[in-house]
Amino acid sequence: MPAAQHRSAPQNRESSDNAFMQDVIDGLNQKQKKLPSKYFYDTLGSKYFDEICDLDEYYPYRTELAMLPAIAQDLSHIIDGDRDIVEFGAGSLVKIRLVLKQLNKVKRYFPIDIAGGHLRTAAATLQKEFNDLSIFPIEADFTRQVDLPQGGNTKKLGFFPGSTIGNFTPEQASDFLKETRKTLGKGALLLIGVDTKKSPEILHLAYNDSQGVTGKFNRNILHHINRKTGTSFDPELFDHYAYYDPVKGRIEMHLISRVQQSVNLEDYTFTFAQGENIHTENSHKYTPEEFTALAAKSGWRGLRKWLGEEQMFGVYLLQSID
Repeated sequence: MPAAQHRSAPQNRESSDNAFMQDVIDGLNQKQKKLPSKYFYDTLGSKYFDEICDLDEYYPYRTELAMLPAIAQDLSHIIDGDRDIVEFGAGSLVKIRLVLKQLNKVKRYFPIDIAGGHLRTAAATLQKEFNDLSIFPIEADFTRQVDLPQGGNTKKLGFFPGSTIGNFTPEQASDFLKETRKTLGKGALLLIGVDTKKSPEILHLAYNDSQGVTGKFNRNILHHINRKTGTSFDPELFDHYAYYDPVKGRIEMHLISRVQQSVNLEDYTFTFAQGENIHTENSHKYTPEEFTALAAKSGWRGLRKWLGEEQMFGVYLLQSID
């Protein structure tokens, strides 16, 4: 069955572009300049992230990938009846393959990602492997409630692998988990990956790789802004900088201006002093107890958790409290 393409209406695309522009202006207007990390993921940013996942230093990807076959096998015994799968921030659709191989009762799959071109290419490739699966790629901001295509009353299994939940502050993470309940509807389950607190040295290496790929990924957010808004950032005039804050329990990622410079965007001129930074990403880490408490506060009950070797990474199965 060919993949069913779910396309946003023109007014939705215009609204998305306006939101992008406003997010950039609002972020750069703050005393501590910042940019939303979701804008890393245009087509090139998604490619860089795929390269990051292949790095020796980046443990979250390979740890979760090694865990998923056994987790999927467990899910096949836990889940009764048919389920549609909705994946948030789906990217290259690598991890969903490991789940689909075990859950043969899944008939519809809704991958959601902000990088629509990259998503549709990945969905077309996945379709060749799973002929009986109806795939509906949705280009959308998954941090907000997403309207799924109508049809059927099958309960949903949300899938949010990786450690993207850590990009939100705890308050934002709680809001996101509440929005996923609205997207998924009653009786929903959510399988979610969460990075754990561990040695600062391990964390530092994961975000400061020896090949400099994370730096390219970080600077690409400026390329993305240039392409979307017509502004003129020179990404090479910014240095990648990432560090772990043990008090806040998070990695912080920044771009540091190498020189004094100005950038024009619509009616605004943004000036950067030499050494001034743009905060581009947080990556919060949680103990199992911390994340379970966060999920409960957000309307989710913990059903099961899986921890990787030496508790390097956690995957949780949550149930919506309707």
